[in-house]
Amino acid sequence: MSNEEMHHPSYNQNRRLQQAKMQRQIRRSQKRLKQLRALLKFIIIVLMIALGVFILKLPQWRLHTNAFDSLKSSALEIVNNRIVPSQKVLAALRRNQVCTKPIFLVKTENLKKSIMQLEPVQNVYIRRFWFPARLQIIVIERTPILTIAPNIDVPPIAFFSTDGKLIGRDYMPLSEDFKTYRVITRGTGDDYRNWDQAKVNQFRKLAATLEMDSGEQVEYIDYRNPKDVYVKIPTANIRLGSFNPGTYEKIHRIPSLLPQVKMLNKKVKYIDLRWDTNYIKLDE
Repeated sequence: MSNEEMHHPSYNQNRRLQQAKMQRQIRRSQKRLKQLRALLKFIIIVLMIALGVFILKLPQWRLHTNAFDSLKSSALEIVNNRIVPSQKVLAALRRNQVCTKPIFLVKTENLKKSIMQLEPVQNVYIRRFWFPARLQIIVIERTPILTIAPNIDVPPIAFFSTDGKLIGRDYMPLSEDFKTYRVITRGTGDDYRNWDQAKVNQFRKLAATLEMDSGEQVEYIDYRNPKDVYVKIPTANIRLGSFNPGTYEKIHRIPSLLPQVKMLNKKVKYIDLRWDTNYIKLDE
């Protein structure tokens, strides 16, 4: 094409028309592409919403209506309970209707309140697990420190926790793993059902002091007569009389008395610490 033709007005006009046509085609293509992208985005959003609704409606997000029917339920786990039987925890849960909402919407306050009504329970943590929906009940129990028995040869019928709470026979016997001090009392003269935490701590201190000074484990504290208290250790009975400010000073004499008792060839009935002078009473 010659330079004259390229500079001819008709040529320039045709060129502008072609360029305008191409630009229109590009704009139409861009518009169609934009519309296609918007359509795809809308379809993806709809599919995601539908998928989300489908997933949320899956039964695995919800507890079974029979979740509290049995300890074998796959939707329930009870852990850390050594005093309260799992069956009692389950019975407490049954006071509540199983919530069939998605597990992340389930409120656990009422479940916790029901379990907290069990006397040995100090606190409860309830963990919710998703997909499959299940609950884990973590029981925090009070710590036993004193057991109560009406007689030496009778198993304990109750126990006191470290915070002074009296727990009845429904939760006896305790596991042997618990380190407790055994108190023999019939409740006459000083009813154990009226004891508070200070009284419990008194027995705890008495037993701990005797164990430290004697180097032996306290087998029981005989409190059937509050005015004439005995403490049994493997070597001998210790007769203390009634509690008074000088009781612990008398207990501190034990390290010097036990070697004498062990050297005797006769059976010792008790070591008498009631008086300023020590006595070793022989069994007649």
